[in-house]
Amino acid sequence: MRTIDLSLYLVLDPELCAGIGMVETARRAVAGGATVVQLRDKHASTARMIETGLALKEALAGTGALLVINDDVEAAVAIGADGLHVGQDDMVVRAARGRIGRDMILGLSVETEALARAVDLALVDYAGIGPVFATPTKPDHKQPIGFDGLARLVAVCPVPSVAIGGLKLAHVGGVFAAGADGIAVVSAICGTADPRGAALELSQAIQGRSR
Repeated sequence: MRTIDLSLYLVLDPELCAGIGMVETARRAVAGGATVVQLRDKHASTARMIETGLALKEALAGTGALLVINDDVEAAVAIGADGLHVGQDDMVVRAARGRIGRDMILGLSVETEALARAVDLALVDYAGIGPVFATPTKPDHKQPIGFDGLARLVAVCPVPSVAIGGLKLAHVGGVFAAGADGIAVVSAICGTADPRGAALELSQAIQGRSR
């Protein structure tokens, strides 16, 4: 299994990022320390996802940050993204792995201990665990699990994990204390006046907790 730096995982939201756009938000956030950028746009066509993804790939080239596409396997393959992230209801994991091949990273959302235990180490590279808290950026999310739930799921999950769901700078300590390998944020960077500064604050807090 490859080593993936999940420590500061940015999930792009097209509405929150509308001010300066998703590509510029990602570029500035990575300059501040974001290690993974996920393109998530539930309303975009595959063609639009590919267009945005290719622009993101160009913007992130040479930075070391990974580009992950949410749900859209066709777009992920066409872009030549670093990874694909799927939910439990989006696509069968084995089918997703078959489409993207062995070299692309595959992430999977897990919301319960049973799902965390069931993650297939041979197919999945990391798990997105949550939601830790309720979040308006994903109104159809499952029941929040809190830090106690996060710790329980991390403990039984066989792959590296990133916590997601309503997380902000103040939550960095709790996320890493629960054993997660990274913190995923949306509004803590997207839509802020200074995405680079917001990412830098998060990155410094992470380094202070996880070293």
